[in-house]
Amino acid sequence: MSPGATGLPIVFASLSLVSISLVLAWRIGLNISRDVVIAGARATVQLLGVGLLFTFIFQSTSAIWLAWLWVAAMVIIATAVVRRRAELPIERLLLVAAMAILATAGISIAVTFGFGVFDYEPVALVVVAGITIGNAVPSAVLAVDQSMNLSRDRVGDLEAALALGFDRKQIVRFMSQRAARSALIPQVERTKVVGLIALPGAMTGLLLAGIEPVEAVSIQLLVMFLVLGTAAVCVVTLVTAVTAASVTEDLRVSDWVVTRN
Repeated sequence: MSPGATGLPIVFASLSLVSISLVLAWRIGLNISRDVVIAGARATVQLLGVGLLFTFIFQSTSAIWLAWLWVAAMVIIATAVVRRRAELPIERLLLVAAMAILATAGISIAVTFGFGVFDYEPVALVVVAGITIGNAVPSAVLAVDQSMNLSRDRVGDLEAALALGFDRKQIVRFMSQRAARSALIPQVERTKVVGLIALPGAMTGLLLAGIEPVEAVSIQLLVMFLVLGTAAVCVVTLVTAVTAASVTEDLRVSDWVVTRN
């Protein structure tokens, strides 16, 4: 990084594209300006807070334990976000979301530090967990959203399947394929264009830091596959949970499927 390449002037310069988008949206009447401004302001406050928290944690004599506490907080917040997206009470959704996020984060941490990709340090622990959990949330939210909408839109199909004698396992197979495929599309498409259109952040950062290209690519592959696996695990588990919960244990269509807000 060049000396002095930080500070408010750089931040304001980076807002140029955001400003252009706001002007275009206003001229066309798209009514998205408020969402863009709120997203930008929220991200700014959150990142400034994280920066201050990083400084406190990494200068502490208990840095590694505080880093683990931060990871636990990320898991809890991510689970709450996924649960809130469902809007209605769905059987075992909170538990399944927590287990999926916790398991993917745990496996990513174990692989990364177990193979010595990074030194086991507080900053590396928080970054690896953040990358994993940060990619788990969008996939999990999309999985819940897609499977809920599919169940509600296909109430007739659900009732027909139950009338034919389908059990919960068969209902999951019958209902979940389209929802899982739709929820995985964003991550699958991002993975497909890596190296052709997109240069991933981890690899770019390593290259700018002077790491050899082949080594940077190897680390990026590790990150990319962990992220893809995280998305897939979250989608599979949550789509299964929601579609299974679309029918009750005594094989009736659940109330949340036919309830409209």
